[in-house]
Formats: sequence, structure tokens, C-alpha cells
Amino acid sequence: MSSHHIVREKQEPALLVLNLSEFSFELLGQLLEWSPTLIAIPETAEQLHNNQIKIDWLIANQHINDLQSDVKLIPVENEQYLQTAFFQLIDQGYRAVNIITDQFDADKYLPYASQIDLVVYHNNEKIFPIKSGFSKWKPAGDKIRLISQSPSFSYTGLIPLDDQSFETTADGFVTLTFNEPYLFIAETI
Repeated sequence: MSSHHIVREKQEPALLVLNLSEFSFELLGQLLEWSPTLIAIPETAEQLHNNQIKIDWLIANQHINDLQSDVKLIPVENEQYLQTAFFQLIDQGYRAVNIITDQFDADKYLPYASQIDLVVYHNNEKIFPIKSGFSKWKPAGDKIRLISQSPSFSYTGLIPLDDQSFETTADGFVTLTFNEPYLFIAETI
């Protein structure tokens, strides 16, 4: 007996590729497994194309010659690729996006954290926003890093390694509480 799964459009997170340098193609394959809407910028579009990966949206002001057919062109101003992608995804009703990048600035992502679920893959880390009361089961010795700071931050199930890094004390749930609407945390991938 076989199992058939129907993947509806926008059910899976879109995938925004801003940079592929030093990114694992094995992990890229996992992110592409459910055929997400794939969004590229000129610098990454050619890399994806050269690896026979179909692009759905290109954020640029003109198509790249001999790239791919049926690619939706999303105009961009002042190379604001991230903001352009967020506006387009939110406007089109996407609920989530995975982002591959070589640069992370929490302030650029924070305005969108309440509008779309986002996960950023950056420097062998998986970065995502959390709300106060965040709780997750983690094995002993697992590490997390706070990207954003909170003056009123408290936690359970963790011991501090430094100002930003923490390690789980035992197998079980870790909980983080704070006063800000969101904090960004990073887990090693």
C-alpha cells in the first residue's frame, strides 16, 4: 500500500536563496524536497540554474539571458532583495519562508517576524524568531545562541556558556521568557 501526499501551493515554506557560498548542497536538497516556491537573486540564479534547479521567482530588474523559462520577475529597488521578497511573499499569502544567506542582521528580519514564519540558514546555523514562553525539547549538551538581547531574559534547562551561548543541562524541555515581542535564537545545523 502506498501513501500519496498532496502538497498544496504555499503549504510548504518558500525558499529564498540570497547566497550559496559554503552552503551544503545536501541541506539544499532537503529544503527543496517538497518543491517550494524557489526565489533567487541574480547572483544565485545562475548557480541554481547550473545545478539544474528550477527557479520560480527572480528578484531583479531584468531577466538573465538564457536562464530559464517561466520565471516570474520581481522588480527590486536599490538591491533591497530581502525586503522585496518579504513584501511579495506576504502579499501572495505565503505563511513561511526559509532563507539561505551569508549575512544576518536581526533588525532587518524583525519587522516581518509577526507576518510570516521565517528560518534563516547562515554560517552553519539555523536562526529563527521566538516568542516569550518558547519551549522546545532538546537533548543534553545541545547548544543555542541568542542573536538578539533582552534585559529581562530568563530560562530553564540551560546553563550559560557566555553572554549569548547556552547549553542544555539534560535531555528535556528548555524554556525562554522575555519582555520583547520576539528574540532570535540560533541552533547549529
